[in-house]
Amino acid sequence: MENQPSPKKFLYWFDPRHRQPGTWAFILNRITALGLTFYLVLHLVVLSNLTKGAEGYDTFLEFARQPVVKFGELLVIAAGLIHGLNGLRVVLTTFGIGVTIQRQVFWMLMALAAIGTAAFAYVMFFVA
Repeated sequence: MENQPSPKKFLYWFDPRHRQPGTWAFILNRITALGLTFYLVLHLVVLSNLTKGAEGYDTFLEFARQPVVKFGELLVIAAGLIHGLNGLRVVLTTFGIGVTIQRQVFWMLMALAAIGTAAFAYVMFFVA
């Protein structure tokens, strides 16, 4: 009777505690892939406004300068870094490189993604 479905087992799937780094890597890869796909569609919709000529371009620039849009762009940068670096980890382990140290590689690459995101944030909000 142990393998029978139950509400408790269903809710356990959403419990973030006691998850291994491999599970987090898998979840992050899926979430960032969905986010990047959504961004691509949104990006194409917004850029379609540029077909309206100079007026559309000016409206786009006004929209793009809003802080909430800049924050959204920062999320895209973060998702791209996380997804790309995690994909690099998958490629390395597929070729047998770093298989025994996957956990350390995952956390090192996520630290690099955090540093890269922070660097982009600094440039986006304080330099540009």
